[in-house]
Amino acid sequence: MANLGFVGLGVMGGEMVNRLLGKGHAVTGYNRTRSKAEWLVQKGMKWADSPRAVVAAADVTFSMVTHSAALGMIAEGPDGMLAALTPGKILVDMSTVSPAFSRSIAAKVREKGADMVDAPVSGSVITLQEGKLSVMVGGRRETFERVKALLYDIGPKVTYVGDSGLALVMKIATNLSLAVQMLAFSEGILLAEKSGITREVAVDVLTHSAVASPMIQYRGPFVLQMPKEAWFDVNMMQKDMLLALELGRQLDVPMPTTAVSNEFLTAARGMGWVEKDFAAVFDVLAQMSGVHK
Repeated sequence: MANLGFVGLGVMGGEMVNRLLGKGHAVTGYNRTRSKAEWLVQKGMKWADSPRAVVAAADVTFSMVTHSAALGMIAEGPDGMLAALTPGKILVDMSTVSPAFSRSIAAKVREKGADMVDAPVSGSVITLQEGKLSVMVGGRRETFERVKALLYDIGPKVTYVGDSGLALVMKIATNLSLAVQMLAFSEGILLAEKSGITREVAVDVLTHSAVASPMIQYRGPFVLQMPKEAWFDVNMMQKDMLLALELGRQLDVPMPTTAVSNEFLTAARGMGWVEKDFAAVFDVLAQMSGVHK
């Protein structure tokens, strides 16, 4: 049993804590909105009143927040995670943020004699609940070895990618393909539908075809019925696409399909669908095609 901390108990973070508790670990947690974490407290998680208090109570602290600014807010300041670091403690940040910003936080962690790895994940809350989540890790190899067993308690696929920030590069490289695939899938569905094939049949065929990646199998049916709560909303997906485009400019890698897919996310925002799952790119293309649900 490990003595763990977790900062950021949203949909994904909360389910990760649930898995860690189920493995017998002691977990101290903090979330900006406590009410969202009450179900974890009832399952045995200890509550802390700040990120600093979480790190003070734990040997290894995980964090999972929405973007670079949010990571800065929980890491820095008098109540931040950095304030409680002592030699030997480890931070495992699972947020998808700018690789450069993550490296800057890791440098501050190491100044305290502690260490940090970036460990973003590939998969949705359903993937996590089914025990199929994939974890990528960047940082010092020796620190990865210390936390590897804990990461396997979260997901069955754990891959050491390289130095600090490189797991985030890998995550961004993965996520850009999600939006691109969803847009291509939408084109295929609408081409079939406007030719006279029912949408239901088109979805059934494509989700059982050679193009049916795990993401298409999970998200393809959303073009028939959107979930009430987004698995990964337009805002979050566009954040990752912008990170990808920024890296592309820095590294001189042309990203034409990423750029086009990003414009459809912008259109979804303009149509008021920012809180819908990013599968809303189908609805954007459908309206452009004169097709309505």
